[in-house]
Amino acid sequence: MNLDVNQQDAPATPATDPKSVNRARFELELEFVQSLANPFYLHSLAQQNILEQPAFINFLAYLQYFKEKDYARFIHYPHALHHLDLLQHAQFRAEMKKNEYLREYLHQKQFDHWRTWREGKPENKATAEAKTL
Repeated sequence: MNLDVNQQDAPATPATDPKSVNRARFELELEFVQSLANPFYLHSLAQQNILEQPAFINFLAYLQYFKEKDYARFIHYPHALHHLDLLQHAQFRAEMKKNEYLREYLHQKQFDHWRTWREGKPENKATAEAKTL
């Protein structure tokens, strides 16, 4: 029995299969975009001068595709898209580096949103009572 397998007969390995490569890249970019929801992470990037690097600024512009409907559905933290928008502005990037209050402000606004956000339309008291009867 011949156990030699020709390269042409072998299925593509995960490292070379274009579909797998694209999926891995998408997952990596998605994870990064979602990390932008964390104001403390944004502040850390600013403190390390990463937000000033032209290549990084171009990367942030490239990631704008996550705002399209087909890609936005994968986002679990909507603030990530808002922060991605803010990061497109040089003034915001500069303020993030020098203004610790901005980090705390973003954190508080995010917390307030999570604390008060509910799915669906809010019910009025009469509707809620009618459902319990």
